[in-house]
Amino acid sequence: MTPEYRRTLVQMMESQAYRELAAAQMFGYGLQFIPELKHLKFLTWHITEEMEHYEDVAKMYESFTGQSVEPAVNARLKDKPVPFAQSWFELAMAQFLYDRGGFWQLQEYETCSFEPYRKTIQKIVKEERGHQDLGMQIVVELCKSGRFEDVKQPLFEKWLRLGMLSFGRPGTAGNQYAIGVGLKKRDSGEVMQDFLTDIKPAVRASGLRFPAPERMGLECPKGLDWSL
Repeated sequence: MTPEYRRTLVQMMESQAYRELAAAQMFGYGLQFIPELKHLKFLTWHITEEMEHYEDVAKMYESFTGQSVEPAVNARLKDKPVPFAQSWFELAMAQFLYDRGGFWQLQEYETCSFEPYRKTIQKIVKEERGHQDLGMQIVVELCKSGRFEDVKQPLFEKWLRLGMLSFGRPGTAGNQYAIGVGLKKRDSGEVMQDFLTDIKPAVRASGLRFPAPERMGLECPKGLDWSL
């Protein structure tokens, strides 16, 4: 294992631990806005699952480095906190876009050349796959109600940006190195396109539109297809 391979792995583990704990905290804060028992039960279970995934990554990190991942994660959460949803509608949008973005990002590591990371990610992907559509369904339903016309587009853009940031910057040397040594499958730009294509039906059904990536401060490949 070269020093660069080791550094990349440590960075990957720290980033994944950050995403798992940030999601758990964000959804935990959002419990106060949930109006129905069935959704309250689901999100409570989802938070528990996110915490279990955080623990899985933390154990892997400690086994690999001999250190706790908590200082790095807590420092990153302080420096780059994920915003908390302030309503049931916004929480559904976060579930739809932030959680779904994380799921697409995870799948790029299913064949990771480092076996402990590969096994951990395969377990998380398997457990996440079962609930990817719920947030999307709720968003479409709420948008069609006509009660959120004034907020749906700005909240969509906010959480679309956060979901897209999950993939990292496309076309970087770090991307190419990770692909070359088998740590991940593809460049971030390719994953961005798959994510956008995946959510387009819900975007159309909700009466939403994609903003210009420059307006969201996103670095994206020039050929990215935003058409609806």
